[in-house]
Amino acid sequence: MEFLRFLVAERKVSTTYQNQAINAIKFYYEKILKGQRKFYFIDRPKKEKALPTVLSRQEVVKMLQAISNIKHKAIVMLAYSSGLRLGEIIRLRINDIDRDRMQIRVVQSKGKKDRYTKLSNKFLAIMDQYVAEYNPGEYLFEGAKGNEYSEKSVQNIVKDAAVWVGITKEITPRTMRHTFATHSLEDGVDLRYIQAMLGHSSSKTTEIYTHITTKGFDQIRSPMDNLDI
Repeated sequence: MEFLRFLVAERKVSTTYQNQAINAIKFYYEKILKGQRKFYFIDRPKKEKALPTVLSRQEVVKMLQAISNIKHKAIVMLAYSSGLRLGEIIRLRINDIDRDRMQIRVVQSKGKKDRYTKLSNKFLAIMDQYVAEYNPGEYLFEGAKGNEYSEKSVQNIVKDAAVWVGITKEITPRTMRHTFATHSLEDGVDLRYIQAMLGHSSSKTTEIYTHITTKGFDQIRSPMDNLDI
């Protein structure tokens, strides 16, 4: 108990780390020392309910306009226009692009499930320019040896684009995914379709974007604005 209090008060570790520590202690006493399995009266820390960072539409435009490299621009446009995860971006194959149905097929992603997400017309135009210049083979975005593009490279591309235009928020490929979902919701896309495109198994995961959207906020007045001051 003293050690757990130390983790919280002194080291200020995350709730995930706290739970890992509790599980490790239980494993040590019960499995390594062969102690009797029992219940420990320890309050498990609750997971933080932090809202994800989301870009404004103007910030997305600024980022895209600041990128001169066609490959880098295509990567950022794909991340924002489709809501793909980082791993899904680098594993995307050229034949996963369905031009006829304007869809992107995501093969065997999280949970070993296939799904479809939206293919943007504007991304498709940039993608065609990129493919004509780089002529990728199997994967849409390839490394120097024709293998999968590295996750670190994609992370740096997104981060650098944000820094170039003076965005001080910490921006990652996951931020682009959150922004896709939030902007789709603000554009009137049904939450069920957003859930399907993101590949969420539970609607509760997708509902977090209802707490981020600014839709309807323009109709709300602050009580301060009603004061005669």
